[in-house]
Amino acid sequence: MDFKKFLPWIIVAVVLFGIYSWVKGINNTAVTLNQTVEQSWGDVQTAYQRRNDLIGNLVNTVKGAADFEKSTLTAVIEARAKATAVTIDPKNISPEQLEAFNSAQSGVSSSLSRLLVSVERYPELKANANFLKLQDELASTENQILTARTRFNEAVMPYNTHIKTFPNSMFAGMFGFKEKAYFQAVTGAEKPVEVKF
Repeated sequence: MDFKKFLPWIIVAVVLFGIYSWVKGINNTAVTLNQTVEQSWGDVQTAYQRRNDLIGNLVNTVKGAADFEKSTLTAVIEARAKATAVTIDPKNISPEQLEAFNSAQSGVSSSLSRLLVSVERYPELKANANFLKLQDELASTENQILTARTRFNEAVMPYNTHIKTFPNSMFAGMFGFKEKAYFQAVTGAEKPVEVKF
């Protein structure tokens, strides 16, 4: 049997198998990294959901206080409703979607801060054990949110790097992989906080 006449076919088969394996590796790595991003996004949503649940309990506790400012409570309730209305598809997190989500969550943080500051004028609330427990849980949840957002950004970086580097970038679009957005600081966060005594 003459192997020389089969040698070109063997070389072509080896080259094709090598190209197939290489492209498959690009795709499978992108899938794995994308799954990590989606799982990290789920952790972000879970942390925000915990905060939303706590806000409901906090609002109900504060409602029980006589003559507490209704406008402050209304602002918290409206901000919470607006924040829960913003949804993001984790498969296609665009900068615009993330900005809208971030803005809505920032509104919740802002109205919640006003609520907690106004509580200072209500000694019966400051002495309420349930309120104090909720306040501690909210502080803990804000730390969880920060951690979840940081881990999300840490998951996005290797994914974006993988699909944007050459030659992976040639195939990423064909396989439907798009760049993911990072969490950014809310607009105005770079300004120093004005403290008044």
